[in-house]
Amino acid sequence: MTDQPTSDQPAVAGESLHRRLTRALFARPGPAQLGVAALCGLLAFALVTQVRTTAGSGTLASARPDDLVSILADLSGRADRLRSQVADLQRSAALLRNGSTRDSAALAQARARAQTLGILTGTLAARGPGVVLTIEDPRLQIHSDVVLNAIEELRDAGAEAMQIAGTGGVVRVITSTSVGDLGSRVTVDGVALTAPLRLVAIGDPRTLATALGIPGGVVDTVDAAAGAHAIVTTSPSVTVAALRALAKPRYASPAPAPTP
Repeated sequence: MTDQPTSDQPAVAGESLHRRLTRALFARPGPAQLGVAALCGLLAFALVTQVRTTAGSGTLASARPDDLVSILADLSGRADRLRSQVADLQRSAALLRNGSTRDSAALAQARARAQTLGILTGTLAARGPGVVLTIEDPRLQIHSDVVLNAIEELRDAGAEAMQIAGTGGVVRVITSTSVGDLGSRVTVDGVALTAPLRLVAIGDPRTLATALGIPGGVVDTVDAAAGAHAIVTTSPSVTVAALRALAKPRYASPAPAPTP
């Protein structure tokens, strides 16, 4: 007599599948998954905030169709950059989880991080695609607020390295850069610059140019001043060669590593 399948065998298989699904759904996420989730949340928050700010400013209702296209292109560019950062983190997490490539991946990331910090702190020269903003101002009507606005717009649009030049010198623009006025001249980190001013920024050329050309933005402000004119030129390759000495902190020192 052959054994007949018992009625509880399908139930056992179903119970095993249920347990596997339960473990998959309620498993504790790792650091890589938490980092990716945080960046996705940041992307959503940035897009919602930008849309609400733009919609509430009153400019959107009276903007021309071409202006709306420019604003949309700027938002799309920022979203693409955040998605690219998420993809990079996902690739790095995959490499670091792989035992055979973990050490080489960690070393490569350390070297890349050192180069990135060198560019951000201004101790290394940089080259890449970008834009050049030239401000012609023979009557010296442009002051520090316009220059600061240009720097902030380029930063928000993803500029990775910047420098500004004029009669009087050239200055590398970093996160701690200060902008002021000295009479009719603009000062950048204490260096007095006289027009024409030339601001070079490395980043996505289209996105950077769109940020400078937003209605009521940098280009419109400069062109509204008497005798002043702004020219934005995109290029597949610009160079930021001005360097800064790395200042040693006077008061800050590394904090001890937290105990597990």
